[in-house]
Amino acid sequence: MCRASIHDYTALAKGRRKDFRCVLPTVIFANSLFNRRVISIAISSQKGGVGKTTLSINLAHAFARAGLNTLLVDADPQGSVGLSLTRQSRLLAGFYDFLADPSIPMERLMIPTRLETFALVAAGQASDYEAGNSSSGSHLARVRAFLHNAASRRYDICLIDTAAGLFGVTNDIISSADAVIIPQQAEPLGIRSVPKLLEGLNRLRITNPRLNVLGVCLTMIQHGLAESTEAASALRQLLPEEMLFQTAIPRDEIFIRASAKGLPVGVLEDGRGAGTVFDSLRAEVQAKLARSRGASTYQPH
Repeated sequence: MCRASIHDYTALAKGRRKDFRCVLPTVIFANSLFNRRVISIAISSQKGGVGKTTLSINLAHAFARAGLNTLLVDADPQGSVGLSLTRQSRLLAGFYDFLADPSIPMERLMIPTRLETFALVAAGQASDYEAGNSSSGSHLARVRAFLHNAASRRYDICLIDTAAGLFGVTNDIISSADAVIIPQQAEPLGIRSVPKLLEGLNRLRITNPRLNVLGVCLTMIQHGLAESTEAASALRQLLPEEMLFQTAIPRDEIFIRASAKGLPVGVLEDGRGAGTVFDSLRAEVQAKLARSRGASTYQPH
Protein backbone atom coordinates (compact mmCIF):
# COMPACT_ATOMS: atom_id res chain seq x y z
CA MET A 1 0.00 0.00 0.00
CA CYS A 2 1.24 3.49 -0.82
CA ARG A 3 1.57 6.09 1.88
CA ALA A 4 1.48 9.84 1.39
CA SER A 5 1.21 13.23 3.01
CA ILE A 6 -0.67 16.27 1.78
CA HIS A 7 2.48 17.60 0.14
CA ASP A 8 3.71 14.55 -1.73
CA TYR A 9 0.21 13.41 -2.71
CA THR A 10 -0.50 16.38 -4.93
CA ALA A 11 3.02 16.84 -6.34
CA LEU A 12 2.55 20.51 -7.07
CA ALA A 13 6.06 21.95 -6.97
CA LYS A 14 6.68 23.85 -10.20
CA GLY A 15 4.34 21.54 -12.08
CA ARG A 16 6.72 18.58 -11.85
CA ARG A 17 5.21 15.12 -11.46
CA LYS A 18 6.61 13.06 -8.61
CA ASP A 19 6.84 9.40 -9.49
CA PHE A 20 5.24 7.49 -6.62
CA ARG A 21 3.90 4.72 -8.83
CA CYS A 22 2.00 1.98 -7.04
CA VAL A 23 1.46 -1.56 -8.25
CA LEU A 24 -2.05 -1.47 -9.71
CA PRO A 25 -4.43 -4.42 -9.52
CA THR A 26 -5.47 -6.03 -12.78
CA VAL A 27 -8.80 -4.79 -14.06
CA ILE A 28 -10.96 -6.21 -16.82
CA PHE A 29 -12.65 -3.36 -18.65
CA ALA A 30 -13.49 -3.64 -22.33
CA ASN A 31 -11.63 -0.98 -24.32
CA SER A 32 -14.59 -0.80 -26.66
CA LEU A 33 -16.65 0.51 -23.75
CA PHE A 34 -14.84 3.82 -23.95
CA ASN A 35 -14.60 4.02 -27.74
CA ARG A 36 -11.45 6.10 -27.23
CA ARG A 37 -13.22 8.94 -25.43
CA VAL A 38 -13.63 9.84 -21.82
CA ILE A 39 -16.68 8.60 -19.93
CA SER A 40 -17.91 11.61 -17.94
CA ILE A 41 -19.89 11.03 -14.76
CA ALA A 42 -21.44 13.90 -12.83
CA ILE A 43 -21.90 13.45 -9.07
CA SER A 44 -25.00 15.53 -8.35
CA SER A 45 -27.53 16.05 -5.59
CA GLN A 46 -30.57 18.23 -5.00
CA LYS A 47 -29.18 19.44 -1.67
CA GLY A 48 -25.79 19.87 -0.06
CA GLY A 49 -24.29 17.96 2.84
CA VAL A 50 -25.04 14.50 1.46
CA GLY A 51 -21.46 13.23 1.19
CA LYS A 52 -21.07 14.17 -2.48
CA THR A 53 -17.43 15.22 -2.24
CA THR A 54 -16.45 12.20 -0.13
CA LEU A 55 -18.02 9.93 -2.73
CA SER A 56 -16.35 11.79 -5.62
CA ILE A 57 -12.84 11.68 -4.17
CA ASN A 58 -12.91 8.08 -3.07
CA LEU A 59 -14.70 6.69 -6.12
CA ALA A 60 -12.17 8.46 -8.36
CA HIS A 61 -9.34 6.97 -6.30
CA ALA A 62 -10.90 3.52 -6.65
CA PHE A 63 -11.03 3.88 -10.45
CA ALA A 64 -7.41 5.07 -10.55
CA ARG A 65 -6.22 2.19 -8.35
CA ALA A 66 -7.96 -0.17 -10.76
CA GLY A 67 -5.72 1.11 -13.55
CA LEU A 68 -8.09 3.50 -15.34
CA ASN A 69 -6.79 6.95 -16.22
CA THR A 70 -9.02 9.05 -13.99
CA LEU A 71 -9.63 12.78 -13.87
CA LEU A 72 -11.47 14.24 -10.87
CA VAL A 73 -12.91 17.69 -11.53
CA ASP A 74 -14.01 20.05 -8.78
CA ALA A 75 -16.98 21.89 -10.30
CA ASP A 76 -18.41 23.00 -6.96
CA PRO A 77 -17.69 26.73 -6.50
CA GLN A 78 -16.93 25.99 -2.84
CA GLY A 79 -13.90 24.02 -4.01
CA SER A 80 -14.56 21.10 -1.67
CA VAL A 81 -12.55 18.50 -3.59
CA GLY A 82 -9.51 20.72 -3.90
CA LEU A 83 -9.59 21.79 -0.27
CA SER A 84 -9.96 18.16 0.81
CA LEU A 85 -6.84 17.07 -1.10
CA THR A 86 -4.59 20.13 -1.09
CA ARG A 87 -4.74 23.42 0.78
CA GLN A 88 -3.08 25.09 -2.21
CA SER A 89 -6.11 24.56 -4.46
CA ARG A 90 -7.32 28.15 -4.07
CA LEU A 91 -4.10 29.37 -5.69
CA LEU A 92 -4.47 27.21 -8.80
CA ALA A 93 -6.22 27.79 -12.10
CA GLY A 94 -9.08 25.34 -12.48
CA PHE A 95 -12.38 24.38 -14.05
CA TYR A 96 -14.14 27.75 -13.70
CA ASP A 97 -11.10 29.58 -15.02
CA PHE A 98 -11.34 27.44 -18.16
CA LEU A 99 -15.02 28.33 -18.52
CA ALA A 100 -14.08 32.00 -18.28
CA ASP A 101 -11.14 31.61 -20.68
CA PRO A 102 -11.04 28.37 -22.72
CA SER A 103 -7.67 29.37 -24.18
CA ILE A 104 -6.04 28.29 -20.89
CA PRO A 105 -3.94 25.18 -21.68
CA MET A 106 -5.26 22.05 -20.02
CA GLU A 107 -1.76 21.33 -18.75
CA ARG A 108 -2.09 24.33 -16.43
CA LEU A 109 -5.23 22.84 -14.89
CA MET A 110 -4.08 19.26 -14.27
CA ILE A 111 -2.78 18.49 -10.78
CA PRO A 112 -0.89 15.17 -10.81
CA THR A 113 -1.12 12.89 -7.80
CA ARG A 114 1.11 10.12 -6.53
CA LEU A 115 -0.90 7.66 -8.64
CA GLU A 116 0.11 7.96 -12.28
CA THR A 117 -3.49 7.17 -13.26
CA PHE A 118 -5.07 9.90 -11.10
CA ALA A 119 -5.18 13.67 -11.68
CA LEU A 120 -7.27 16.53 -10.31
CA VAL A 121 -8.66 19.79 -11.63
CA ALA A 122 -9.43 22.35 -8.91
CA ALA A 123 -12.47 24.63 -9.00
CA GLY A 124 -10.18 27.56 -9.75
CA GLN A 125 -9.99 31.19 -8.80
CA ALA A 126 -12.99 32.24 -10.91
CA SER A 127 -15.35 29.95 -8.99
CA ASP A 128 -16.67 32.62 -6.63
CA TYR A 129 -17.73 34.75 -9.59
CA GLU A 130 -19.29 31.83 -11.43
CA ALA A 131 -21.29 30.74 -8.40
CA GLY A 132 -23.76 33.55 -8.72
CA ASN A 133 -23.43 34.84 -12.26
CA SER A 134 -24.34 32.10 -14.70
CA SER A 135 -27.57 30.75 -16.09
CA SER A 136 -28.31 27.29 -17.42
CA GLY A 137 -26.96 26.85 -20.93
CA SER A 138 -24.56 29.79 -20.82
CA HIS A 139 -21.50 27.55 -20.53
CA LEU A 140 -22.73 24.42 -22.31
CA ALA A 141 -20.27 24.70 -25.22
CA ARG A 142 -17.31 25.36 -22.93
CA VAL A 143 -18.16 22.46 -20.60
CA ARG A 144 -18.25 20.19 -23.66
CA ALA A 145 -14.94 21.65 -24.85
CA PHE A 146 -13.42 20.87 -21.46
CA LEU A 147 -14.56 17.24 -21.68
CA HIS A 148 -13.27 16.99 -25.24
CA ASN A 149 -9.87 18.26 -24.09
CA ALA A 150 -9.84 15.70 -21.27
CA ALA A 151 -10.57 12.93 -23.76
CA SER A 152 -7.71 14.07 -25.99
CA ARG A 153 -5.36 13.44 -23.05
CA ARG A 154 -6.35 9.79 -22.90
CA TYR A 155 -8.39 9.86 -19.73
CA ASP A 156 -10.82 6.99 -19.40
CA ILE A 157 -13.05 8.34 -16.63
CA CYS A 158 -13.85 11.93 -15.68
CA LEU A 159 -15.74 12.30 -12.40
CA ILE A 160 -17.20 15.76 -11.80
CA ASP A 161 -18.17 16.91 -8.32
CA THR A 162 -20.93 19.46 -8.96
CA ALA A 163 -22.65 22.11 -6.88
CA ALA A 164 -25.98 21.09 -5.33
CA GLY A 165 -29.09 21.66 -7.43
CA LEU A 166 -29.84 21.37 -11.14
CA PHE A 167 -29.25 24.93 -12.29
CA GLY A 168 -26.45 27.08 -13.68
CA VAL A 169 -23.18 25.32 -14.50
CA THR A 170 -24.38 22.10 -12.83
CA ASN A 171 -27.20 21.98 -15.38
CA ASP A 172 -24.66 22.41 -18.21
CA ILE A 173 -22.43 19.68 -16.80
CA ILE A 174 -25.25 17.16 -16.57
CA SER A 175 -26.40 18.21 -20.04
CA SER A 176 -22.91 17.29 -21.29
CA ALA A 177 -22.14 14.19 -19.22
CA ASP A 178 -22.56 10.56 -20.16
CA ALA A 179 -23.93 9.60 -16.77
CA VAL A 180 -24.92 10.85 -13.34
CA ILE A 181 -24.69 9.37 -9.84
CA ILE A 182 -26.96 10.76 -7.12
CA PRO A 183 -25.61 10.53 -3.56
CA GLN A 184 -28.40 10.65 -0.99
CA GLN A 185 -28.03 10.92 2.76
CA ALA A 186 -30.03 8.30 4.64
CA GLU A 187 -32.24 10.69 6.59
CA PRO A 188 -36.00 11.33 6.26
CA LEU A 189 -36.03 14.91 4.88
CA GLY A 190 -33.40 14.12 2.29
CA ILE A 191 -35.25 11.09 0.99
CA ARG A 192 -38.27 13.27 0.17
CA SER A 193 -36.19 15.32 -2.27
CA VAL A 194 -35.23 12.35 -4.46
CA PRO A 195 -38.41 12.24 -6.63
CA LYS A 196 -37.98 15.96 -7.41
CA LEU A 197 -34.36 15.39 -8.41
CA LEU A 198 -35.29 12.50 -10.70
CA GLU A 199 -37.97 14.65 -12.33
CA GLY A 200 -35.35 17.31 -12.98
CA LEU A 201 -32.97 14.79 -14.50
CA ASN A 202 -35.71 13.56 -16.81
CA ARG A 203 -36.15 17.12 -18.04
CA LEU A 204 -32.42 17.36 -18.73
CA ARG A 205 -32.66 14.34 -20.99
CA ILE A 206 -34.34 16.64 -23.50
CA THR A 207 -31.00 18.40 -24.05
CA ASN A 208 -28.92 15.29 -23.36
CA PRO A 209 -30.79 12.19 -24.57
CA ARG A 210 -27.82 9.92 -23.88
CA LEU A 211 -27.71 10.79 -20.16
CA ASN A 212 -27.51 7.57 -18.17
CA VAL A 213 -28.88 7.92 -14.63
CA LEU A 214 -26.73 5.27 -13.00
CA GLY A 215 -28.68 5.48 -9.77
CA VAL A 216 -28.94 6.75 -6.23
CA CYS A 217 -26.17 5.89 -3.77
CA LEU A 218 -27.11 5.95 -0.10
CA THR A 219 -24.59 7.82 2.04
CA MET A 220 -23.97 8.52 5.72
CA ILE A 221 -25.91 5.45 6.85
CA GLN A 222 -25.82 4.99 10.64
CA HIS A 223 -26.70 1.37 11.25
CA GLY A 224 -27.19 1.98 14.95
CA LEU A 225 -29.76 4.72 14.37
CA ALA A 226 -33.30 3.59 13.60
CA GLU A 227 -34.22 6.79 11.72
CA SER A 228 -31.26 6.31 9.36
CA THR A 229 -31.94 2.67 8.58
CA GLU A 230 -35.67 3.35 8.21
CA ALA A 231 -34.95 6.16 5.74
CA ALA A 232 -32.72 3.81 3.75
CA SER A 233 -35.45 1.19 3.73
CA ALA A 234 -38.02 3.76 2.60
CA LEU A 235 -35.84 4.77 -0.34
CA ARG A 236 -35.40 1.13 -1.36
CA GLN A 237 -39.19 0.84 -1.45
CA LEU A 238 -39.58 4.12 -3.32
CA LEU A 239 -37.19 3.40 -6.18
CA PRO A 240 -36.96 0.51 -8.66
CA GLU A 241 -34.19 -1.91 -7.71
CA GLU A 242 -32.04 -0.95 -10.70
CA MET A 243 -32.16 2.72 -9.66
CA LEU A 244 -30.43 2.14 -6.32
CA PHE A 245 -26.82 1.08 -5.86
CA GLN A 246 -26.41 -1.96 -3.66
CA THR A 247 -23.29 -0.38 -2.18
CA ALA A 248 -24.04 2.17 0.55
CA ILE A 249 -21.56 4.56 2.20
CA PRO A 250 -21.60 4.51 6.02
CA ARG A 251 -21.12 7.53 8.25
CA ASP A 252 -17.60 7.09 9.61
CA GLU A 253 -15.15 9.44 11.28
CA ILE A 254 -12.39 7.99 9.09
CA PHE A 255 -13.62 10.14 6.19
CA ILE A 256 -13.07 13.27 8.28
CA ARG A 257 -9.58 12.11 9.21
CA ALA A 258 -8.76 11.34 5.58
CA SER A 259 -9.90 14.81 4.50
CA ALA A 260 -7.85 16.42 7.27
CA LYS A 261 -4.75 14.62 5.96
CA GLY A 262 -5.53 15.50 2.34
CA LEU A 263 -5.93 11.87 1.27
CA PRO A 264 -8.50 9.43 -0.07
CA VAL A 265 -9.61 7.11 2.70
CA GLY A 266 -8.03 4.03 1.11
CA VAL A 267 -4.56 5.53 1.51
CA LEU A 268 -4.82 5.62 5.33
CA GLU A 269 -3.24 2.68 7.13
CA ASP A 270 -6.57 1.92 8.84
CA GLY A 271 -8.64 2.87 5.81
CA ARG A 272 -8.62 -0.42 3.92
CA GLY A 273 -12.07 -1.43 5.14
CA ALA A 274 -13.63 1.87 4.12
CA GLY A 275 -11.72 1.76 0.84
CA THR A 276 -13.28 -1.57 -0.13
CA VAL A 277 -16.71 0.11 -0.03
CA PHE A 278 -15.63 2.32 -2.93
CA ASP A 279 -14.07 -0.61 -4.78
CA SER A 280 -17.50 -2.22 -4.60
CA LEU A 281 -19.20 0.96 -5.82
CA ARG A 282 -16.67 1.26 -8.66
CA ALA A 283 -17.47 -2.30 -9.77
CA GLU A 284 -21.20 -1.49 -9.76
CA VAL A 285 -20.63 1.64 -11.83
CA GLN A 286 -18.54 -0.25 -14.37
CA ALA A 287 -21.14 -3.00 -14.64
CA LYS A 288 -23.94 -0.47 -15.18
CA LEU A 289 -21.92 1.35 -17.85
CA ALA A 290 -21.12 -1.91 -19.59
CA ARG A 291 -24.75 -3.01 -19.63
CA SER A 292 -25.91 0.35 -20.94
CA ARG A 293 -23.43 0.13 -23.83
CA GLY A 294 -24.09 -3.49 -24.67
CA ALA A 295 -20.68 -4.78 -23.60
CA SER A 296 -22.00 -8.23 -22.86
CA THR A 297 -18.54 -9.74 -22.50
CA TYR A 298 -17.57 -7.42 -19.65
CA GLN A 299 -17.16 -9.00 -16.24
CA PRO A 300 -16.76 -6.53 -13.33
CA HIS A 301 -13.59 -7.13 -11.34
